[in-house]
This record gives sequence, structure tokens and C-alpha cells, in this order.
Amino acid sequence: MITNVHLVTVYVNDIDESKAFYTDTLGFVLKNDITLGPDFRWCTVHQRDHPELELALMIPGPPMDPESAESIRRIMAKGMMHGVGVRTDDCRKTFDELVAKGVEYIQEPSDRPYGVEAVLRDNSGNWLVLVEQKPYTAADFAEET
Repeated sequence: MITNVHLVTVYVNDIDESKAFYTDTLGFVLKNDITLGPDFRWCTVHQRDHPELELALMIPGPPMDPESAESIRRIMAKGMMHGVGVRTDDCRKTFDELVAKGVEYIQEPSDRPYGVEAVLRDNSGNWLVLVEQKPYTAADFAEET
């Protein structure tokens, strides 16, 4: 039986730089950093209060085929790689704190039917979607006529 999502891969350009970004800038906690051979490093981080969901920081490459790895690197270089969504209790405050730390942003906090949302980029160009969620229903998304 599946009980929960445990691991999400986030492709990065440099594991050391991304590990520092996720731990020092975003406040994640390092779980693993193990070299498993000349071409593979297992580095995972998680949020302090949610160790059950780890982000695996991985460079596109083996065991992935070279063509697929290059495709991912091109998308990352464009800054269009979707990363992760993170919940916050105050989107505007968290956004301001992260921008003050030098985090690049794509979209300033905006009111949405589901709450307040902002979009930033990690140091490899992956999107970080900040969401301060509020209760909503499908009717909140209905087009006005």
C-alpha cells in the first residue's frame, strides 16, 4: 500500500551550490550526501518539520541517457524547469525575506482563488512556487460572466 510521497527529484547544476541554497537560504535540512561512484552522488534535503518528503538534488546524467540529460540541462538553462511548490503561512513576508537573500523571482505575490502565490527560482533555475493557501472550492475558479 502506498502511504505517501517520499522523494522528489530536483535537477540542479551543482550539488554543493544547491545543497547550500536549499539549506542556508531556504532552511531545509540535509538528510544524505553520499558519493556512490564516480558518476553518482545521492544528496537529499527535507523541510525541518517534514522529514518524510525528501528532495533529491541531482545533476542530469547517468543513469539517464545523454540525450535526455541534455534536454533537461537546456530547460534548466532557460529557467523554465518546474521545481517544487512550497507552502508558507505568509507568502508576502516569505517572498520579501527570500528576495532580500538574493533569490531571483519570476512573479511577485498575487492573490489567487486558492490563496496568495509567488514564483521564484532556485540557483539552478528551477521554479519555486510559494503558496499561502486559503480554503477554496471549484466555484472560486468560475469565470465571471
